[in-house]
Amino acid sequence: MTTPKITFVGAGSVVFTQGLLADLFAHPELGDAEIALHDIDPERLATALGAARYIAAERGVKPGITGYTDRREALAGTDFVVNMVQIGMGEATRTDFEIPARYGVRQTIGDTLGIGGIFRALRTFPFLKALGEDIAEVCPDAWLLNYTNPMAMNVQYLAEATGLTRVVGLCHSVYWTVRGLADLVGVPFSEVVYRAAGVNHQAWVLRFEHEGADLYPRLAELSEKDEQLRRRVRFDMFRRLGYYPTETSEHSAEYVPWYLHHDSEVERLRLPIGDYLGIVEENVAAYEQTRRALADDAPLTVEGTNEYAPQIIHSIVTGTPRTVYGNVPNHGLIDNLPSSGVVEVPCLVDASGVQPTRIGALPPQLAALNRTYLGMNDLVVRAAVENEPRHIRHAAMVDPATAATLPVERIWQLCDDLVRAHADRLQPALRVTLGS
Repeated sequence: MTTPKITFVGAGSVVFTQGLLADLFAHPELGDAEIALHDIDPERLATALGAARYIAAERGVKPGITGYTDRREALAGTDFVVNMVQIGMGEATRTDFEIPARYGVRQTIGDTLGIGGIFRALRTFPFLKALGEDIAEVCPDAWLLNYTNPMAMNVQYLAEATGLTRVVGLCHSVYWTVRGLADLVGVPFSEVVYRAAGVNHQAWVLRFEHEGADLYPRLAELSEKDEQLRRRVRFDMFRRLGYYPTETSEHSAEYVPWYLHHDSEVERLRLPIGDYLGIVEENVAAYEQTRRALADDAPLTVEGTNEYAPQIIHSIVTGTPRTVYGNVPNHGLIDNLPSSGVVEVPCLVDASGVQPTRIGALPPQLAALNRTYLGMNDLVVRAAVENEPRHIRHAAMVDPATAATLPVERIWQLCDDLVRAHADRLQPALRVTLGS
């Protein structure tokens, strides 16, 4: 593979596309790659194309850059598919927050677990099935690199509903968590030896060392001395579980029943209810800023993001070995988690592809939390694969944050309201309401 074709599906997520392209074009070997940008929104696609050409010029490379509103045309002959589609965009996200809020259900991000994660998955699955069918027909040997959340549910669904095997879910949480911890303990990130594993957004830093010394005691000491650190969910979990989680406090609070349901904990841990709605607005503003800059022939900021997709593409194309963190079906990688669930583990990447690392068993307190997470995920996937709308309600009943807030009758009523709100985006068999 000398001149790879890389297709970005959902390229209208312009800010994210910009960062990925800046990373790609930083590799000289990928400077002549064929870049296919796909989006169903012509205006966003035109903005993405303009940004891509600007970044290529700034990086001093000459790739082939083309845009498509037809997905199959964009995928034809591609080697790598980068998926970052968000079905329903900001409108659907607001629905995921506003309706649960009427029931007293608090969310901060709402894209992974919880009632928001359930319905984000259900409206994404029909798209993933169609995408998988297209890949199987027009580029069956391509690697699908998925960034769309909820990561673990989406990758499990892709494995079960499409039969694709070259699928890896990618998230930057492990990388940025360890970078942040290295800064906190005063050790250069390049000198840290670390290993993390678990599930996406709820993986755990299992090893955190410098020059053979465990850095966890230093982190614990900092926490004991600094009250502000203790007022973060991640540090609270670290103190009680013994291992640091790999996603932000805003995310982590949603995956357990201990925090969001209690006013005192929301205040103590400074939890920003509805935080993701602000992020949605910021993303829209960033897109508009890029669009105006291109229209005015003004400069764009070209910054790399250290995302994994460009690293994977570079390693497979050039044979350069490196380790990234990927989300893949478990199949024995973590002994005390379900085999069919999707886990986040270190993966070796080289010319032969992406090879996940076997971890063994997680500490039991960590595996217990991850099993709850994966149990809820499996019910959502079962709902779609088996056309069983009751499993949507079962998933919400199992979800820790929802179950901590509502009695079961109200959980079913909430699911009915969200089914009505999202009906046009759900597969037909799941559009029914069941009452309480």
